[in-house]
Amino acid sequence: MSQEAHGLGGLKYDPARRARAPEWNVFLALVIMVVVFEGLNRLQGGSFLFNMRDGVDSLFNMQRLDIMMLQVAIVGIIALGVTQVIIIGGIDLSSGSVVGVTAMVAMSFAQTALVNGNPNPKAIFGAWAMDLPVLVPIVIGLACGAFAGLINGLLIAYTRIPPFIATLGMMVAARGASRWWSNGQPVSFPTESYGALSNGDVLGSLSFGLLSWKGQNPAVVFILLALLFWVLMSFTLYGKRTYAIGSNEAAARMSGINTDRHKVLVYSIAGLLAGVSAVLLTSKNLTAQAGMGMMYELDAIAMAVIGGVSLTGGRGSILGTVLGAMIFSVIISGFTSIQLDAYYQEMVKGVIIVGAVVLDQWRQGKRARG
Repeated sequence: MSQEAHGLGGLKYDPARRARAPEWNVFLALVIMVVVFEGLNRLQGGSFLFNMRDGVDSLFNMQRLDIMMLQVAIVGIIALGVTQVIIIGGIDLSSGSVVGVTAMVAMSFAQTALVNGNPNPKAIFGAWAMDLPVLVPIVIGLACGAFAGLINGLLIAYTRIPPFIATLGMMVAARGASRWWSNGQPVSFPTESYGALSNGDVLGSLSFGLLSWKGQNPAVVFILLALLFWVLMSFTLYGKRTYAIGSNEAAARMSGINTDRHKVLVYSIAGLLAGVSAVLLTSKNLTAQAGMGMMYELDAIAMAVIGGVSLTGGRGSILGTVLGAMIFSVIISGFTSIQLDAYYQEMVKGVIIVGAVVLDQWRQGKRARG
């Protein structure tokens, strides 16, 4: 019987050459980092992952795990949107600045009228904007973020401005708008219900015991949104069109996909997620400042790239980005646990980001050579 593979141009299926899912490589890197930091902590008489205190029943250091989740939750939400933008072959440099302007706008409608019995000294508007239902600043914040993303998408899709330039312009404009909003002054003193969005236990029942103390709502929101967009990107027409545009935009257009409209949708979703981050960030800090979100866009891009998202578009996953965010968290917490200076952390993060891009280029070259 012939050994040729019919219908495959004479090629035969070789199980030895079956590619492993890229997320497994990212997960392996995560495990290696955890083991390394555990070893370094053991040399110093402590432990990175496990609890070594007497009188505590928990096997793991739950407080550290909670802090690690919280450290990357806000930027991780942005990274979910940035991942989709990169997969379609774009880039978004504006998300950090969008967080800044959205924070100022949302907090302006979340203020309480009285502070210790006196009129709010940081009031932006009059009494009509005070003590509003918590849903009002949430909707305004999400709308502000989505509007910025919509502008990005329209500029990129219908004026053919390169994504780098369009989102760079939005980055500068949004940061300027955040400073103009209150003449550079912080906006503070939100209502109790707005502060509870991040600091309360509103979503505690959804944490399934994995997040053990109050104030973890941003991490819960990050996990829920990651699950939502993993489903959308993996099993829906939205995800198929996103990957198709990133792989070959001309072919996607010829197959009937309205590529321009889809780009606008993807950038709008990225802006919306930046708005979610801004609402949670201002609720967590109980204040909004014009400088909020500084460098968030670069950290979000780094999480996506470390997670295996290709900067050339068409490849990557939400799961990979979540793993990339976890690697970021391990790096930050690990260096803190061994008391390494902060500037070394930045240097190592830079090396890891460049290394991830170099690895992606190597994989692309290997794939092209067959």
